[in-house]
Amino acid sequence: MSNTPGLARKLGTFDAVVIGLGSMIGAGVFAAFTPAAQAAGSGLLIALLVAAFVAYCNATSSAQLAAAYPTSGGTYIYGRERLGPWSGFLAGWGFVVGKVASAAAMAMTFAAYAAPAGWERPVAVAAVVLLVAVNYRGVTRTAALARIIVVAVLAALAIAVAAAWAGSPGTGGSTFLGDGLLSHGWYGILQSAGLLFFAFAGYARIATLGEEVRAPRRTIPRAILLALGIAAVIYAAIGVSLLAILGPDGVAATASPLADAVAAGGWNWAAPLVRVGAALASLGALLALVAGLGRTSLAMAREGDLPRYFAAVHPRFQVPHRAELALGAVICMIVVFADLRGAIGFSSFGVLVYYLVANVAAFTQSGADRRYPKFLQVLGAAACVALVATLPLSSVLAGLVMFALGIGYRLLRLRIPGAPTPLDVN
Repeated sequence: MSNTPGLARKLGTFDAVVIGLGSMIGAGVFAAFTPAAQAAGSGLLIALLVAAFVAYCNATSSAQLAAAYPTSGGTYIYGRERLGPWSGFLAGWGFVVGKVASAAAMAMTFAAYAAPAGWERPVAVAAVVLLVAVNYRGVTRTAALARIIVVAVLAALAIAVAAAWAGSPGTGGSTFLGDGLLSHGWYGILQSAGLLFFAFAGYARIATLGEEVRAPRRTIPRAILLALGIAAVIYAAIGVSLLAILGPDGVAATASPLADAVAAGGWNWAAPLVRVGAALASLGALLALVAGLGRTSLAMAREGDLPRYFAAVHPRFQVPHRAELALGAVICMIVVFADLRGAIGFSSFGVLVYYLVANVAAFTQSGADRRYPKFLQVLGAAACVALVATLPLSSVLAGLVMFALGIGYRLLRLRIPGAPTPLDVN
């Protein structure tokens, strides 16, 4: 590795858990259940269990690796150290490119809830600029804002669930399992699990912050599993509530299932809180994404897999400021010029490749570094491949194009050893 300055270790277990929760309890909690119900009906409860188990397998791999390699970069570093430079590059490239699109989608989701009609894109850009500025000032400010957002979102979710149960169940209550858990088949359940899995995937953000966590060998594994466990309980409570109040058909038919469930409960005053909660959840997910993207880009730049210009660490704030500013600019351009209301399927493709590399890398660990049985890594890797198979063909093709571009970039760089790219300057 290059001898660039390191980041400051300022985060404890609580801060790391909050950042992970801020990533997981994002906008997906307000929208993911609709496509999940469309794919699996009442079987979304099975899908939720499958998604949580797959997330657990991947989380144990990430935790085991993070304890051994407590530095910025997450699976990019793990893949390089355990499997070789190309595996690390594929994981890092999938994470950066896919999550940049996800960050733009979170900004647009925030604006959809918070902006007046016609002002969605300017408000989304303003949100990106604001959160990049927060990250620029240091990771403790990132954690402080994440705490505020997570508390507010959890409060909004608690009120929403209470409001939904306040009234008598609608027609959905009598058809809670009326279509049968397996009525949509196992393919539908796996597709539903794939959709719900990405609502859990935020725990990876904890690993990417490994260079800024105190006592990382103890803190990171604990924080990852704590964040995942809390998120799983929250998702289960929401999933059961939605099915009980609206029924599977009702959940599948609405783009705002929580809002509809609140309306069915009769607490009309609570409806605006759901809207505020959705906006804050999107903001929290965007905050965590910007932080994780900056650290992974820093790690890739240190190794030359991105221009070394982005390996700089701010001397005062001790953050990868060049990488964060560049990523913020790219996210803003996507928000301005692209329509991300449709699926950003290649982001899903990239995340699954990221976790596939993590599972394979963790499988190679032994001795004191091994914390969990190898069968969990085997199951995690197999599940990643299975979930890729459930993605729409257009998403798979977009993902393949994305990786082809990244591979072409790295091959071009390797063909001219020592030759700097245009931004490889101090």
